[in-house]
Amino acid sequence: MLGAGKTTVLRGLEDLGWEIIDNFPIRLLEGLLDAPGEAQSDLPTPLAIGFDSRTRGFDPERVIAQVKALSERPDVALTTLFLDCQSAELERRYNETRRRHALAADAPVATGIQAERELLTPLRRWAEVLIDTSEFTSNDLQRVIRERFAESATEGTTLTISSFGFARGMPPLADLVFDMRFLDNPHWDPDLRPQTGQDAAVGDFIRKDPAFSEAFSRIRDLLLLLLPRYKAQGKSYVHIAFGCTGGKHRSVFTAEQMASALRHSGFSPTLLHRNLGSRAADLLEGEPRRDDKH
Repeated sequence: MLGAGKTTVLRGLEDLGWEIIDNFPIRLLEGLLDAPGEAQSDLPTPLAIGFDSRTRGFDPERVIAQVKALSERPDVALTTLFLDCQSAELERRYNETRRRHALAADAPVATGIQAERELLTPLRRWAEVLIDTSEFTSNDLQRVIRERFAESATEGTTLTISSFGFARGMPPLADLVFDMRFLDNPHWDPDLRPQTGQDAAVGDFIRKDPAFSEAFSRIRDLLLLLLPRYKAQGKSYVHIAFGCTGGKHRSVFTAEQMASALRHSGFSPTLLHRNLGSRAADLLEGEPRRDDKH
């Protein structure tokens, strides 16, 4: 689907060392694969070919027939990936970028999206891999592509620890999610509100909550139990997410502390803060009531 993230996927594959061709006429694909240039003694460079309803000569049934024929060749290993997205989210993206949908002409964007969805139904139903990007950020989608197509995916478990704000939605790719909203909220302290979980004063405030120390220890011990098990089962990627209301204080501090604790235990987590750079959390968390401190 146009707007579902094809460009992001192709860039992600290119970063992994793939050769990339976008909007290549599918009828010419067999000739492309037979073109000389690869040394017979070397493994060929993986090739990703992106196409959509704008591609010259696009015909879903013809695409399916062509790819089926190529799949039968013993010298070709071929995978088909379809990128989908909910219509409402596609419409939001088009309105945000003020782009015109290729199939809408002078009609509303929703009309073009519906026409395209009907056109692509056979491809969606037939594709081997389907990714719905409705809830994905660009980084989320790139992470999925790395998980599925990176050659190093089987060499060990890649560990990611992130923070996020529930007010902006759940992270779609997290394996384990811990809700830290039971902790006292620094947002209600006027001096701490502009700061983040990376600031010492906010950290001191959260540590003083009687529930923090025991909860943190239990979560850490659970992770130390589970992570080796995930690795033994061959899981290539593990994403652990900590959430609070706005994704600015409690989740950030906890994620930072957990990443440090796991590093001391021999792990090498990547630390991400999804909403730390977003607009002020005040609008998400609301104004305090006189009796509301949490």
